[in-house]
Amino acid sequence: MISIANTQVWVHDQDEALEFYTKKLGMEVRLDVTMPELGDFRWLTVGWPGQDDIALVLMAIPGPPMIDAATAEQIRDLMGKGFAGTVFLSTDDCQASYEQLVERGVEFVEKPEHRPYGIDAGLRDPSGNSLRLTQVSEAVTERSTA
Repeated sequence: MISIANTQVWVHDQDEALEFYTKKLGMEVRLDVTMPELGDFRWLTVGWPGQDDIALVLMAIPGPPMIDAATAEQIRDLMGKGFAGTVFLSTDDCQASYEQLVERGVEFVEKPEHRPYGIDAGLRDPSGNSLRLTQVSEAVTERSTA
């Protein structure tokens, strides 16, 4: 069987991202390993407590030889616009989760709104990555299982 083990977001500063994803969002550190043999490459992953089968890699933008300077700049540009990818977070109660995260200091770019698929809110991490907090409606869930 094949399954997703990790997914990644590009980050400007791994320590700042770690603080955001653990202290503000409530994730936990899964792995934090520095490999001197790869030029002190740091493999840093976080995930939700109780959801052990998938982790989010907080990936610093590498330089050459992995990525040339022009590509690294393109990634930074997309991150600044919030278009380097999106992390979709699911919740049973979008409004309550929104309020809890605001209390922890998370700044949202979009407050919870009713949409055709449920209730949805938008936020960005310190590197500019887009995150969506979504409470999918029962009608959508029922349609997908029909």
